[in-house]
Amino acid sequence: MDSNFFFLSLGAAVELAPSGPAELTVAFLTLCVLEIVLGIDNVIFISVMVARLPEPQAKRARQIGLALAFVFRIILLFTLTWMMGLTAPFFTVFGMGISGRDIILIGGGLFLIAKATHEMHAEIEARDDHEPGEDAAAGKAFLWVITQLALVDLVFSLDSIITAIGMAQELEIMIAAVVIAMVVMYAASGPVSRFVADHPTTKMLALAFLVLIGVALVADGFDVHIPRGYIYFAMAFAAAVEVVNVIARRNRKKRQTLRSRGRQ
Repeated sequence: MDSNFFFLSLGAAVELAPSGPAELTVAFLTLCVLEIVLGIDNVIFISVMVARLPEPQAKRARQIGLALAFVFRIILLFTLTWMMGLTAPFFTVFGMGISGRDIILIGGGLFLIAKATHEMHAEIEARDDHEPGEDAAAGKAFLWVITQLALVDLVFSLDSIITAIGMAQELEIMIAAVVIAMVVMYAASGPVSRFVADHPTTKMLALAFLVLIGVALVADGFDVHIPRGYIYFAMAFAAAVEVVNVIARRNRKKRQTLRSRGRQ
């Protein structure tokens, strides 16, 4: 979400805090939708990261990744004073104040870009997921995936909670919205992960999304705000086109199978 909108919303929330049930309900529903949308980034990254793990480890990694995302969000909600301190500039670069939040966003964005680029390279090179000797290092690979999930969960959690603070003042509303968003993310993570793993072109598209999200995070860290609505619309449009392609490929295979049977 645009940081300018965050600060304006935060000021409005402080001065005009919801006072009635209707206002609280609207704030809660709006925040739920925003938290679910922001959680898409998290689900995509988790799906890509667990794609190279065996199914039992992949499921455990998804559960741990989502649990860490939930824990980070709740901890950040209970440290609102510290969160506000993150927006204070630590130093200045070319006349631009760099805060703790900016450092986290820039670092997280660069990591997403580097990781997605590395995974793209692996896909292009068609690297075998089970090369000789990899089974012995399966435990280390699992721990490395969890470490990366934890780092990116922290970045996405920071973005998510800053949005929550800008949309509502009541801590209970923010926690309830985060809980609902995490339930939706948990329900979606399994099907999304399986779909990405089963369709290589979809995985490449997901990696491209991560590069786009990483660029947006870096830009936001340097106070250049790319409206997230544009990014999510582009992602939704590209995903819809890819779904059509998957269905078309599946139908072609069915027709080819029927023709082969007919000739026999």
